[in-house]
Amino acid sequence: MTFASLARPDAATLPGFERIPPVDAAVRARAERRLDVLTKPLGALGRLEPLAAQVCAIQQTLEPAITQPVAVVFAADHGVAERGVSAYPRAVTRQMVLNFLGGGAAISVLARLEGLQLWIVDAGVDGDCGEDPRLINAKVRHGTRDFVQEPAMTVAECQDALRRGQAVLARIADARCNTVVLGEMGIGNTASSALLMHRLTGQSLGECVGRGTGLDDAGLGRKRATLAVASARTATQDPLELLAQFGGYEIAMLTGAILAAAARRMVILVDGFTVTVAAALAARFDPSALQYCVFGHCSAENAHRRLLEHLGVLPLLDVGMRLGEGSGAAIAVGVVRAALALFREMATFETAGVSDKEA
Repeated sequence: MTFASLARPDAATLPGFERIPPVDAAVRARAERRLDVLTKPLGALGRLEPLAAQVCAIQQTLEPAITQPVAVVFAADHGVAERGVSAYPRAVTRQMVLNFLGGGAAISVLARLEGLQLWIVDAGVDGDCGEDPRLINAKVRHGTRDFVQEPAMTVAECQDALRRGQAVLARIADARCNTVVLGEMGIGNTASSALLMHRLTGQSLGECVGRGTGLDDAGLGRKRATLAVASARTATQDPLELLAQFGGYEIAMLTGAILAAAARRMVILVDGFTVTVAAALAARFDPSALQYCVFGHCSAENAHRRLLEHLGVLPLLDVGMRLGEGSGAAIAVGVVRAALALFREMATFETAGVSDKEA
């Protein structure tokens, strides 16, 4: 069962969010017909063919292109991190934000390589990130509360974070921007993501919990035990309440940004485990959101592959990365560009004067 089928048909579009239009099925069909007459055997471009057709359907054109792409990394801290669910201390979240802005992080390098305009969003970092032209201060609070003892955020805070994610997308994406790469940073956020995945998919908590930033066996056991206690605190299945109970400010803002980008008919490059959880949440609010998502890679975080399978989607890359930051999705931008160039520029059998296979 795919995630879209789990979402209620009348699942509330959140107040202030537009209903997402479905992608253009007629344009997709025309794109598929063109792919079949390019100078190649049927299906010879593999996964690049449905990728090109998807982007055509999103952009409603047979001249698809990536224009003015942006990458945005949402960063926030998690109260549960104090319980040792990560191999790194909470201070690393702020330190990595400064590294992003200084140009030394993986996403900084990849953004330069792929020509992506990079933005960093302080969604709820437990500290002052200073001032920078590429830093957006959207802080709701200095980190979430410890969700083992109480909800990570109030419902009002959660709704505020969703709206701030929407506002960030509107700010960074001008009229020519049609592609966004989404990433995250937050020590402890794979713990939040594991709980959210567990509740949203019905898969066992053990299958949803991984090593995150590199926990050893003892740390992994501690993480599983901690999340089991937290999960027992509430049985809610409502997506907004679930996000408030166990989410993070960066996860909520990612969810809002996905809903907003899809409503603008943008191509959304989804990164690893945590961003995929945000995409799954977005699909609970509006199932059409997934049609605009291109899943850049499969993370080495063991639950990510299971979540992708549950959603019924295939990642473009599978190279063992587990870095976050939007790094895998940024690399996948080159794959999308290649697919679109081949679609636009390859000759057809007729125009090239090449004989097609016999009927």
